Amino acid sequence: MEMDWATVSAMITAAALQIAAGFVLYMIGRWLIGFAIGVLGKVLTARNFDSTLQRYIASILSVVLNIILVVAILGYFGIETTSFAALLAGVGLAVGAAWSGLLSNFAAGAFLIIFRPYKVGDYVVGGGIEGTVTEVGLFNTVITSPDNVQTIIGNSAILGDVVKNFSAHDYRRVDRTAQLAFGVDPLEAIERLKPALASIPNVLDLPPPDVEILDFNERGTVLAVRPYCHTDHYWQVYFDTNKLIARTFGEAGYEPPYVVEQQKGAMAQPLQAGAA
Repeated sequence: MEMDWATVSAMITAAALQIAAGFVLYMIGRWLIGFAIGVLGKVLTARNFDSTLQRYIASILSVVLNIILVVAILGYFGIETTSFAALLAGVGLAVGAAWSGLLSNFAAGAFLIIFRPYKVGDYVVGGGIEGTVTEVGLFNTVITSPDNVQTIIGNSAILGDVVKNFSAHDYRRVDRTAQLAFGVDPLEAIERLKPALASIPNVLDLPPPDVEILDFNERGTVLAVRPYCHTDHYWQVYFDTNKLIARTFGEAGYEPPYVVEQQKGAMAQPLQAGAA
């Protein structure tokens, strides 16, 4: 009986020591994980990584390292971890399959944040949607269109599409055309329009507005009218240019352009002069 008690006491002592050692290993492992995440955070900060992306990377790394730590400690206690690891792998595959779309958006969001093809406040076309970027997340991008409609687009749809960023440069060109009737001197019209465009608010002096002969059609000469402005003023300059063309041609007394019908005896159909 004394021998049995001695054996039990030895077993209890060994188990207690093993548990204590396992606890110490766990604490050391947790400290190492915290240290590794801290070092990673400093490296990412030094490389100007986005703070949101840093938090997600640190969170994912923390989960993975903690799982590895728990599996290692279970192995230290002699518990078979092969089936446990296989179970975790199976769960990971199942979750990955179920969340494949979400994970693809997450991966695309990480690339968008790293490479920054656009930022909040930029006017873009992405994923078939045009408007101002109001939010860039890891899973989706929020764009508000010019008619004040909010659209939420998955980042994978944007990353896999062509992105046009109209705010990437200091200015953009407003493309308009002006139709002249036969008999109207296009060079005179150009001389009238060019200085008048400079009077439109928010039109840039450099580069100066372009007014050139673009084409000829059945009504007469077509002028290209192209002022430059900042993206924020695009639509204001766009509409003001249309009004300026109509006003300038009206003040000059230009005849409205006509479409001449080809059929015998057909009357010429007048068209309103101004922006085409």
